[in-house]
Amino acid sequence: MNRVDDIGTDEHVRGPQDAALTLIEYGDFQCPYCARAHAGLTALTDEVGSIRLVYRHLPLAGFHPLAELAAEAAEAAGSQGKFWDMHDLLFEQQRTVMDKQDLAVLAESLDLDIERFRIEVLERRHRPRVQQDLARAHHDGATGTPTFFINGVRYRGDSDRDSLRRALEEALGR
Repeated sequence: MNRVDDIGTDEHVRGPQDAALTLIEYGDFQCPYCARAHAGLTALTDEVGSIRLVYRHLPLAGFHPLAELAAEAAEAAGSQGKFWDMHDLLFEQQRTVMDKQDLAVLAESLDLDIERFRIEVLERRHRPRVQQDLARAHHDGATGTPTFFINGVRYRGDSDRDSLRRALEEALGR
């Protein structure tokens, strides 16, 4: 298996390849701490500078019954070029996503081919991709969410905006 900071061409990456900061997140779309981190990171991009975010799935199905299906829904949206749009919506609308139908409502709001989306989710076509990320998470020592690596180094602090800002600035040498 690869090192944690080896980023494959099929991974979900947002931000410039030459960014001073690469933040790898193992996340769960149903985890409230991941949603808090998402909000903080969205705001921090302007404050800290360019960040390359790599998102890997770590659905904690034992805690969040819809987590694995939400990850698969994000992949289904990704198959239509809208992974990051669905990623953002899943975190921003987390408290309203309670079942499969809510996932479909989010997909409709993204103007996806809804029939294709439904088939891919119902047939669980993207489950292997989610399971691949899950195996990599375990290899990398990620057992809870969110788990972050900043420039390849495991971050063990809190997921709130101020804690993340301090960690990112420290990684920049500020």
